[in-house]
Amino acid sequence: MMTINIVAVGKIKENYIIKGISEYTKRLTNYCKINIKEVKQENIPGNPSQSSIEKIKDKEGERVIAQIPANSYAIALDVKGKPMTSEGLAQSLQNLQVKGVSEVTFIIGGTLGLSEQVLDEVDYSLSLSHMTFTHQMIRLILLEQIYRAFKIISNEPYHR
Repeated sequence: MMTINIVAVGKIKENYIIKGISEYTKRLTNYCKINIKEVKQENIPGNPSQSSIEKIKDKEGERVIAQIPANSYAIALDVKGKPMTSEGLAQSLQNLQVKGVSEVTFIIGGTLGLSEQVLDEVDYSLSLSHMTFTHQMIRLILLEQIYRAFKIISNEPYHR
């Protein structure tokens, strides 16, 4: 059984998102082992300079990198990443399993995004949408897409 890790900057604050995350985490237990690791988000001052933004992303990035297991295939969620369909994600996860990869780590940045150091460390950069979502919403969307991918892999219908 594949292990899926999600390393995310920041905590989930909205109750409805917490409920959705809990639901998809429960559903995924039939298909994979799922771990969610939250790392501390830095405080962002009002109207930060570009230098301050990079320092904040670097600090968060160090915490993120420390949470990526050594033999895990790492996928960063990044607006500049490559787009993929739900079927494409399913195929990618299946291809990784065929290649002997047993652990995949998805990385969700904070409000300011991911540091260049994190983006340089990962195996793949994925864009879930051309639209911008909060990092809290992305966690829920990602879990739903991972669940959908495993349903596709298993040739099971996805109930809406």
